Amino acid sequence: MSPTTAGITAFDLTDPTMFVHHDPLAFWAGMRDHDPVHWHEGRDGQPGFWVISRYADVVAAYTDAARLSSARGTVLDVLLQGDDSAGGRMLAVTDRPRHRELRAVMLRAFSPRVLGAVVDRVERRAAELVREVTSAGAFDFAAEVAERIPMGTICDLLSIPAADRPDLLRWNKNALSSEDADADPYAALEARNEILLYFMDLVERRRAEPGDDVVSVIAAAEVDGAPLSVEDVALNCYSLILGGDESSRVSAICAVKAFADHPDQWAAVRDGHVSLDTAVEEVLRWATPAMHFARTATTDLEIGGRQIRAGDIVSLWNASANFDERQFDRPDRFDTARTPNKHVSFGHGPHFCLGAHLGRAELRALLTALASTVSGIESAGTPQRVYSTFLNGHSSLPVTFTGR
Repeated sequence: MSPTTAGITAFDLTDPTMFVHHDPLAFWAGMRDHDPVHWHEGRDGQPGFWVISRYADVVAAYTDAARLSSARGTVLDVLLQGDDSAGGRMLAVTDRPRHRELRAVMLRAFSPRVLGAVVDRVERRAAELVREVTSAGAFDFAAEVAERIPMGTICDLLSIPAADRPDLLRWNKNALSSEDADADPYAALEARNEILLYFMDLVERRRAEPGDDVVSVIAAAEVDGAPLSVEDVALNCYSLILGGDESSRVSAICAVKAFADHPDQWAAVRDGHVSLDTAVEEVLRWATPAMHFARTATTDLEIGGRQIRAGDIVSLWNASANFDERQFDRPDRFDTARTPNKHVSFGHGPHFCLGAHLGRAELRALLTALASTVSGIESAGTPQRVYSTFLNGHSSLPVTFTGR
């Protein structure tokens, strides 16, 4: 894409094929230089929206929760169709003061006591899966490893029966992305509904027979002096499983693809020349699994010298902010020793991702397993990108692992 105004206008951020067939990094570089607060015209009867691409503006907007509301929706696909039906009920699409109380409830699900046992299982699962595929020839890392770590982890956290997990994985993979450019848009809606119906049934069962699992904890909690409805508990479980699976899965795939593309960086991690924690942060920046989040202006305000009107939709593009030359030195270079690395892959401000610690732990477990078992990582075919305007990543990744 040419970094010109014409190129910026031609790139339709509501069309998932644009991110597959064009170079988004070149597009975002042009956007940051020429039109960092850009008005994106509406298509097919949908409203237009603001596109924020520079790191400093994105971070400032995330922080300004009073004037930029999440309650109408935070994903463009949903928000452009109208208000999110989960607004005010699901944590991600709730504003203060209810957001503060609901977040306190959800944080109990991520207490050190709960997460300790879950992280132990993540480490064992990652080590076992990596051993199984190493020196076994070409395989699809997405299907054989990446799909099996985060879904197992979040299902462990929610104490979901093993027999139910394949259905949840299938629904999750269709909820926010597709492997098909011509996918039926109703398939995503159906997948989301299936997840919600599953959790509504599970909440009823856990309220009848409560345990010490996360679903039971949320189901027993009170917000504003009253228990959450079955639907509200289900919505927040839906948010946990969707975010916990999708973002970690595509980040793991991105990590292995990046190491196959940059063998010098894999050697640095494998041989202990860089910290695993530092490498994890660079993988998260490089992957940027959630390309954007959106807000709605509650009042007139100014961003980057442009006047935003009350009611305008404002989209904050992590996929651009994480590659902003004003914040990161040589951002187009995958550098596992990069520090500082204040990426916004988990968002920023009051809505900073609840599962950030668990997401980092999953990636660290994967890198630990790879470093102890794998000498070389090589591409074995063409990876398949997902079609989405929200999720950034690949659905398949053919590779070979050579054992140490």
